[in-house]
Formats: sequence, C-alpha cells, structure tokens
Amino acid sequence: MIIEFDEKVPIYLQIMDFIKKEIVKGNLKGGDKLPSVRELAEMLKVNPNTVQKAYQELEREGITYTLRGTGSFVTEDERKIEALKKQMAISILEKFYKDMKDIGFSDDDIVNLLQSYIKEGK
Repeated sequence: MIIEFDEKVPIYLQIMDFIKKEIVKGNLKGGDKLPSVRELAEMLKVNPNTVQKAYQELEREGITYTLRGTGSFVTEDERKIEALKKQMAISILEKFYKDMKDIGFSDDDIVNLLQSYIKEGK
C-alpha cells in the first residue's frame, strides 16, 4: 500500500480517502479486516496516532467497525458502501463543475465537452 501524500492536506484525511476509494473500487470488501494501526503506520511511514485518527473517523462515519481485540473491519452494509460511492462521485462532480465554471464554461459547454471526451475515449 503506497500513498503519495500531499503536504497541503492532513495525512489522516488522505489515509481515510485512500481506504474509502479501496472500498468503493471493491479492493476492500464488506467484512475485510484492515491492517492494524501499527502495521499501517509502518507501511506508510507515519505516526501510529495519525492512522488511529483515520480509523476512528472511518468508524464514526460508519464505514468501518472495530471488534475489541480483533481489529477494524469494513462495514458489511452494502447501502452504506453505495452511499459512500455516490457521495464521492458527487464531490468529484462538484469540484469539476466549479472549476469549469471558474474558467468560463457554460453549462452547455461543459456537457458538450464531457460528451465529446467520453466519445473519444480519452
């Protein structure tokens, strides 16, 4: 597991985002065990407290759960995973739309450009 960290974004948020992406892509499935805090901290070369914070936030969001003495696991609630996927897609679309508007594209221009982009397969 390798993450290229962006110094402008807190590391724990980047770890959370990476784990969320792995879940929505299906690389981590419902019920899968996450690496221990210590294991992941060593893999990523970060402080274990940073990984612990990421895990706590993922659990608070209902994306993972912890079994005392066993570890952290991905939720088995498919509706939660589907909602996460939709939420991530909306976030990406919001940023794309805002950026396109900021550089002067109209709604029709954005739609046409995106359709053209998809047709060309690029």
